[in-house]
Amino acid sequence: MSEKQSGDDLSAEFLKLGQNLKQAAEAAWVSPEGQRLRGEIKSGLRALEKGLNEAAAEMTTGETGQKLKAEVEDFSERVRSGQVESRLREDLLAALRTINSHLDKAAGPGASASDENKV
Repeated sequence: MSEKQSGDDLSAEFLKLGQNLKQAAEAAWVSPEGQRLRGEIKSGLRALEKGLNEAAAEMTTGETGQKLKAEVEDFSERVRSGQVESRLREDLLAALRTINSHLDKAAGPGASASDENKV
């Protein structure tokens, strides 16, 4: 068998495979099982939409939703006032000091980073 004929056979088989896959997909789409599956998917999506709408309505009118809204408004006010930035700065500074202290202790005596700055 020549190389050209082998390449033609390969191309023909890929073409046939593509046609067979297309026919199989079309058959599955119009089959009773395919129609039932599409119906189940549609029904499931409608139920999901209903549930999400109910949850959203409950969140906006229910006690939990009102608490969440109040907490968001309180946090927004603290951000605007600078309180959050100040607290974040204090907490970050304390964490960095703690880390540096532990690293100094782990390095052992005479090897602290603060001693290197004195040289």
